[in-house]
Amino acid sequence: MAGGAAPSATRFQLCALLLLVSSTTVLCESISSIITKMWEKEGSCDINNHKAALFVFGDSLYDPGNNNYISTTNTNFQANFWPYGKSHFSEPTGRFTDGRIIPDFICEYAGLQLIPPYLQPGNHHYLSGANFASGGAGALDETNPGLVVNLNTQLNQFKNVANQLKQGLGDEEASVLLSRSVYMISIGINDYLSTTKTDSEQYRSMIIGNLTSVLKAIYKTGGRKFSFVTIPPFGCVPSIKAQIAENKTTREYFCREDLTALVQKHNKAVSENLEKLAKHLKGFMYSFFDFYTTFNDRMNNPSKYGFKSGDSACCGSGPYRGVNSCGGRRGIKEYEVCKNASEYLFFDSAHPSEVANQQLSKLMWEGSSSVTGLHNLQSFFESSN
Repeated sequence: MAGGAAPSATRFQLCALLLLVSSTTVLCESISSIITKMWEKEGSCDINNHKAALFVFGDSLYDPGNNNYISTTNTNFQANFWPYGKSHFSEPTGRFTDGRIIPDFICEYAGLQLIPPYLQPGNHHYLSGANFASGGAGALDETNPGLVVNLNTQLNQFKNVANQLKQGLGDEEASVLLSRSVYMISIGINDYLSTTKTDSEQYRSMIIGNLTSVLKAIYKTGGRKFSFVTIPPFGCVPSIKAQIAENKTTREYFCREDLTALVQKHNKAVSENLEKLAKHLKGFMYSFFDFYTTFNDRMNNPSKYGFKSGDSACCGSGPYRGVNSCGGRRGIKEYEVCKNASEYLFFDSAHPSEVANQQLSKLMWEGSSSVTGLHNLQSFFESSN
């Protein structure tokens, strides 16, 4: 009996050893599978299946809700409350409109997934891109400090994403993805609105200089295709018109001509700077959408584009609903909101409605050179095929 027990024990130990080895192998394969699936969640890791991503920088025109996650900000720089988002998402998302913003539509046209806020908690793999834009942000660090994510910080966030892509895809495939991708930027107006030292060549040069430094850094990381928009005619938005109207006894021309002139100077300076960059940086390409002219035409001729109003907001209070009270969370509880936001060019005192964003996005995507410059965004994405 004792002589027969030893072989049985040996066989048992051998089986246990084989089971352990087998389990370890399965475990390792499972871990490897999990890591692979993390990068395959948005598609195959084959770079040919990722023709181009979309990386977004800027201010409230492009912010999908990053400011929701800034603990030091306040509701003047947030839109995560009703009635924002009411027309499309049926709930507030942090977008400064009643539905989708321009990057959302560009994602749709390009066949990309909707890009969430970079600061939103969760697993982001960035194969479709990332959105760093922050409402109230400027090109200068001193614009609304502590309340927003400035452009330099957005750049650092992008560098972190680029490093993660290299770790996940490998240097070669990540470099291909970054070079094929499109980089959308909307920045500048908040730099002028946040200080009284605006109409000077020196201040404008600071803004353009910092923007240029950021562009060169993105270029160095691999970016080649850039999308810019001119600053719109901000001297005539509902918030400005309301301020002037409240200080006048008769209604005349309720626009700030000094702000309009300042915006025009800025747009010209950006245009000249982009031309210089294209000459000195090999492969640097850009689309420069004439937001100013296209938006100004809609303000002056709203019915031509299907709008009931081109000078008043859907949501707000006071003259032109231009008092920034939409949602009742910005110091003034009383506000009005229209029944149909699609009838208005502006949703709140300074931001386009979803329908306006859609019209502008379509022009950015497929517009002629008269509104987009040498390239539209469709040509950028198609050239990545």
